[in-house]
Amino acid sequence: MSASLSILVTGGAGYLGSTMVPALLAEGHRVTVLDNFMFDQASLNHICSDPKFDVRRGDARDPEILKPLLRSADLIIPLAALVGAPICDNDKVGAETTNRDAILTLLKLMSREQRIIMPITNSGYGIGEKGKFCTEDTPLRPVSLYGRTKVEAEKAVLDRGNSISFRLATVFGVSPRMRVDLLVNDFVYRAVNDRAIVLFEAHFKRNYIHVRDVARVFLHGIDNFERMRDKPYNVGLSDANLSKLELCIQIRKHLPNFVFLEAPIGEDMDKRDYIVSNERIESMGFRPTHSLDDGIQELIKGYRMLRNSRYGNV
Repeated sequence: MSASLSILVTGGAGYLGSTMVPALLAEGHRVTVLDNFMFDQASLNHICSDPKFDVRRGDARDPEILKPLLRSADLIIPLAALVGAPICDNDKVGAETTNRDAILTLLKLMSREQRIIMPITNSGYGIGEKGKFCTEDTPLRPVSLYGRTKVEAEKAVLDRGNSISFRLATVFGVSPRMRVDLLVNDFVYRAVNDRAIVLFEAHFKRNYIHVRDVARVFLHGIDNFERMRDKPYNVGLSDANLSKLELCIQIRKHLPNFVFLEAPIGEDMDKRDYIVSNERIESMGFRPTHSLDDGIQELIKGYRMLRNSRYGNV
């Protein structure tokens, strides 16, 4: 375990942060979260009693809010982002100013000694070559505004140095700030509640990673920063480069009544299709500990409690 650090996490009350921040505190680090709480989430309530935890409400794009918070930070983890193709297409200005420009602002304000570990998406690989693994050296060809803004932010961070970038697979699993719209989470939700789904472009493949393993890989990056610095790392389950159809077959093992059909027409907004090599991060001693099946089982339990019915009348 590394020495105790003072860590600033922007967007720390979100899906990743509300799992990662308690893990950082458990390792003895001091953590300050900056979040605008745009989803009215109460996802960090359970750690307010920890004296090593602090929180500020504010916008991660605002230099006047960032400056005092950066003064005491050894490490910055910028999680604040509009995540996913649909939300970015709905708010193009927000996507560019939050996903890219806020990172550029951070880099301007940080000292050379301060470290940064950031997540981006492996959707930057866009449409991969058939049967070929995408490694960290594969050219990035993002097909969405979301992918493009994250790729531009990553380049700035790695060019600046004293940094690590994690190219995360599609994240799944239950988190205190839950997201039902991520692919695995969405498909399990439909399997539990609708018992049926219509698949568009069912053969498109992507890679997956549990939200708790995302927290673990950031801890691994902190503990191994010197030998991992200034490089990007794909982070996913090497046994889960699956198409949407294969994912549904996996879910049906747990929910036998689940029916899925392939649509002859129609298309996915987020047209990524690739298989990913996680060899580089594995060579650094990191292995995920939560399987796709683990995630499906916990999501089934979670959805017994959670109903995505804010706008329903039943």
